[in-house]
Formats: sequence, C-alpha cells, structure tokens
Amino acid sequence: MAKLTPEIEQYTQQLRGKLQEAGYAYYVLDNPIMEDAVYDRLLRELQELETQYPQLIVPDSPTQRVGAKPATKFVSVKHNIPLYSLENAFNIQELKSWQERWKSQNSKFKIQKLEVKTQNYDLNNGSHSDEIDLGNIDYVCELKIDGSALALTYENGLLIRGATRGDGIMGEDITQNVKTINSIPLKLKIDNPPAIVEVRGEAFLSVNVFENINTEREKIGETLFANPRNAAAGTLRQLDSKIVAQRRLDFFAYTLYLEENKSEFSEFSTQWEYLELLQKLGFKVNPNRKLCSSLDEVAAYYQFWDKERKNLPYLTDGVVVKLNYLPLQKKLGFTQKFPRWAIALKYPAEEIPTIVQAVTVQVGRTGALTPVAELKPVQLAGTTVQRASLHNSDRLAELDLHIGDTVIVRKAGEIIPEVVRVLPELRPTDAKRFQMPTHCPECSQPVIKPRDEAVTRCINASCPAILRGSLAHWASRGALDINGLGEKLVQQLVNGGLVKSVADLYNLTVEDLTTLERMGEKSASKLVEAIATSKAQPWGRVLYGLGIRHVGSVNAELLTQKFPTVAQLGQAKVTDIESVYGIGSEIAQSVEQWFRVPANQNLVAGLETAGVTLETKDSTDNVEKVESSFLVGKTFVLTGTLPTLKRDEAKSLIQNSGGKVTSSVSSKTDFVVVGEDAGSKLEKAKKLGVKQLSEAELLEMLEVRS
Repeated sequence: MAKLTPEIEQYTQQLRGKLQEAGYAYYVLDNPIMEDAVYDRLLRELQELETQYPQLIVPDSPTQRVGAKPATKFVSVKHNIPLYSLENAFNIQELKSWQERWKSQNSKFKIQKLEVKTQNYDLNNGSHSDEIDLGNIDYVCELKIDGSALALTYENGLLIRGATRGDGIMGEDITQNVKTINSIPLKLKIDNPPAIVEVRGEAFLSVNVFENINTEREKIGETLFANPRNAAAGTLRQLDSKIVAQRRLDFFAYTLYLEENKSEFSEFSTQWEYLELLQKLGFKVNPNRKLCSSLDEVAAYYQFWDKERKNLPYLTDGVVVKLNYLPLQKKLGFTQKFPRWAIALKYPAEEIPTIVQAVTVQVGRTGALTPVAELKPVQLAGTTVQRASLHNSDRLAELDLHIGDTVIVRKAGEIIPEVVRVLPELRPTDAKRFQMPTHCPECSQPVIKPRDEAVTRCINASCPAILRGSLAHWASRGALDINGLGEKLVQQLVNGGLVKSVADLYNLTVEDLTTLERMGEKSASKLVEAIATSKAQPWGRVLYGLGIRHVGSVNAELLTQKFPTVAQLGQAKVTDIESVYGIGSEIAQSVEQWFRVPANQNLVAGLETAGVTLETKDSTDNVEKVESSFLVGKTFVLTGTLPTLKRDEAKSLIQNSGGKVTSSVSSKTDFVVVGEDAGSKLEKAKKLGVKQLSEAELLEMLEVRS
C-alpha cells in the first residue's frame, strides 16, 4: 500500500469539500455550480483515493451515500420525540373549529415580553404588554407533500440515524437508505453545530421520476406503483440502498428539535425562524411556504394552491397549518394522537362511483398476470376512465370484488385510475366473486404464485403473450428501435408461427412477410431492412432488449460498461455483477439466473449467429471527442414536433455529444429545442429565461448537417 502523505490527505479533503458544495448547490439550491461530467470525474477520483487509503473515509463523504452491501433487515428504534401525525380538516369551517378549540385551551397565554422579529413579524404585534393576544397569532402555511415522513438525528453535525414514522413511537432504522437522498446533508453546514439536532421532513418522488420508474417497471414486467406516495414508502424499505439511490428520492425539511438551553438556537421563538435555520443547516425547505396573519390569509393560500398545485413537480394533497409561536406550541401540547397547534387542511380527492362490468386478466412479457376492472365509463379529473388496474390477487381479496359491484374510483396521485373500495350494499343478488384464473388465459398452462410475491405468473416460456411482449420490447425505441414492427404485426407473426423467439426475426424474408394481412412487398422490404439495421445497435441496447427482469435501460448501460461482451456477462457471478456501482443484489441475481436458463442461452446463440452486436466496440476516439465537446454537462429539453428528426434521434445526437436530455424544464436547463405545437415547456422556458433552439440551430451546434 502506498504511503499516505499530508499532501494526499489535504487534497482529498479539498476534493470532498468541492463535491459537497456541488451536491448542495445541485440538489438543495437547484443552482448547479459544476457540470455533471466534472462532478462524476471528481467523484471517481475520490472513490479511488478512499479505496487506496481507507483511513481517509469519513461518514460525510459523498462516496458514503450508497452502502456496499444490502441490509439483511431493518431494526426497530424508538423515536426520541414521538413522530405524531396531523389531525385533518377538509374545509375552512373545520379549520375555524380547530382554531376555536386551541383558543379555548388558553384565552390568554402569559409570557415574558420578547424582542424578536422575523419577516416583519412582531411577536408582540406592536404591544407593550407582557401578554400576547391570541386573536393576533400568526400561522405558518406549508404545502403538505404526499410522501413518507422521516426523523433524522444529527450528533455533533453528522447524520447518525434516519428512521421512518412507524406508529409514531417506534419506527425503523433506515439510515443507509436515507443517506442516498442527495437533498439530505450528511453533515450540517454550520460550524459548532448543536450536540444533538433532530430534523423532521418528508421524503417524496417527483411526478416525472415516478412516471419514469413506472415506465421502466412496465418494460421489465414489474407491477406498477399505484402512486408516488406508495412508491416512496416502498423505496425507503428496500434492503438494498443501491436500488434506493436509483429511485432518486427527494426531501423537504419542515421542523427540527434542539436540546433546550444547549444551543444558541434554543432562543428561537417561531416556526418561521426554524424554517430559515433549516436552510442554513443545508436542508431543502419548500419555497412555497407563507406566513399568514389570519385564517382569511390561510384560506386564500389554500385556495390558490388548490388551482396551482397541478403545475408543481410533486404531488400535494393539502396545506399544513401551524401556529408560528413556539412557546404557544409547547403550551398547547398534544392529544393522544395529534399536536393541538397544527392541522392538515386537505384537498378533497376526486372520487366517483361506477360499475364493474367485467374483469379481464392481462399477461405481461414476464408472465405476470394483472387483473383489470372493465368499468362503465365515467369522467374523472378531466378524462374518461373505462379501466382500472386491480394489481394482483392480494388486492382482489382485500376488495372482495364481485362482477357487477359498484365501486369508488379515483386517480391515484391524480395519475393512475384505481379502485378505492367496493360498496357491498349496492351489490346485485346474483353477483359472483371474481377469482384469479388457475391457468394462463393465453396458453392455458397452470400458473403459479410464489410465496414471496403478490404477483401470479405464467411460467410457460412458449406462452404467446410472453413472446409477444418480448418481441414488442425488443423492437421498442429504447431497445433495438425496429421501425415498422408494431404490436399488430407482432401478433400476426406469433399467431402465424413465423416467429417463435426474438432471434427468429432475423430469419424473416420478404416472402414470409407478404403472406401477412396488409403487408405489401414494399412494406415488407422496409421491415426486413429495419430488422437488419438493428443488428448494429450497441450492446447496451441489446442487453436492455433481452428483457431480463429488473434490468432497465440505465442498468443495462452500467452492466455493459463493466462486462463489454455477452460472454463475460453470461459467465459472471452474482458477486461480480453487484460490484458494479448502482447494481443491487436483486438485479445481479436476476441477471445470473437469466443466463443459466437453456432457452436463454439458445436465444443468445441465435442472436450471435444472426450478427447482432453482443459486445462493446472500441470507442476511444469517440470518447475523446465527447469529452472535448461543448455539450458536455449541458442539459436539453425537447418539445414539439421537429421538422426532420424524431425525438429519439435528437436525443441520441445530444447524448452522443456529451449532453443530457431531461423531460422537464427547470432552472438547470441550458437549452430547449423547439418544434411545432410546442406546449407548456416552451412557456416555462421563456419564463425562466432558458435559451431556445430550432432543429437547425441544434444541428449547427452539433456540427451535423441534415
């Protein structure tokens, strides 16, 4: 081992500091100070130094956000301070009733006069009395984030524990998972921090991240999350912190607790000051908060966000209203369940009754059977809803669903239609309970339900539904991108027996295809050409196209960087695979098991014979070109229809030049590429002052000529 010198130690400390500041600017302030490519390069350098000199590793190092090994279980822990839930109000009248209740506790609350002001808020409201008039108390209003509550404990400034709410008294220690959330500081950003600080807040998933997770889960045959709240809660309870890191959770802090009389901050007297303190400590605090001097202002805030919340990047289901004055909070205390000094003013969920006319069962490409309620059409949240997923047999049993039942339907997180509950009192006398089939509705073979899963599966590798799903996934834009090979054609190929595996696609001839319905010689020739062209797609896309369970497009790229040939990946052990940064044990086991199956080995052999790319080509020149490109670290958003380029083509051109393409416009966006019928993204870009490009300007920037 090389000798550790003071120079190396000092450089490592400086490197760590730069990365911490860059992470804080990016994840908390939403104001990047370092290009992504530079950050990644410095992080790799820090990882290498800490690997070479383990004594340099400190708890708040950016390299310590993801654990090396999955946890075996979560340990129950007692909260230092009970993590209470909030009482709910569902209209302004109920809010007023809450106000009358807390005011009746103390008609006058005597305190020592304090000379404290914050945000033009005078605790004594200009009075020289030693009493505060409870009729003039301020309220702090914050958006109620639809996520999962966390309690974070810091000792001498370092994060030592992160716990779930649990029952409010006991939670689960999920510290390693909490460390993966980049907007949670591993170390407080102040000198001489209090000995103990406990921070409370909400972990959540943005709408875009949630939709991307469900898109990936659908592509790899996983059950979809019903809503961002469930996805966030399920993510936090993953034993493998690498999976948690991939889910990109975010966090808003909303309060903190300090040891009394042991900190300069113990003299703070308002909730508003605490929110400002949380920002100084390095936390992200919701910028849409407001200090209100009356319930009328609270009502206006509530009504404003009822309309505007649809434009937020995350979901909110109401407003949290707190008394601003901390001594009054302490005086009022708690009931057995709730704090008396705070309440959640909820927005009404849009729900509507309808009738279940039938239940169909879909079979995905991994064999997962998903029951779907076929509903009498109803208007819900601006769209016509005719179908709603019932998820799995466990959910069916919980609902006790019968055909003909009247059910309450809502859009989970205002995104996905779901059946909330059944109204058994309206059930027809002849209604029959729906039971999951014991045999696959596609191939009639027996299905199984593994003990550790809620999903029922068909395990017949020759099942037409599994084959159709595999072919459609293989031809999709994110995989081999075979233009012209749509679902209807896939169905014809399978039903006609022309294709019995993905590899069979490469044996199709024009003569084979012209036997199909609505397939002329010209169309057949184009499809054969498109299939042949797909052979040159890179190894990362091919791996993703194989449809290995849990392997999404990002994971596929990570794996092909470590294993540049299919032979190397096929021979890799679980320990080798999970050593890849960002790959968890669940993914590693899935990959190893897939390559053990003889039918999959035959598929790989068939693809190899067909000439499909199964290794990473040497791209040193291209890497050097990318690293020197002006686009490295630049973020693009595409909106509207471009004149000549498809969306995926433009995205590939940008990424191949070192740029990054995201789905939403923010202050971190460098360019918005605008086509015809551009929508709200263009308006937001103009509002934020983000530079707009035409397709021609993009191509000129890329030095590509159309």
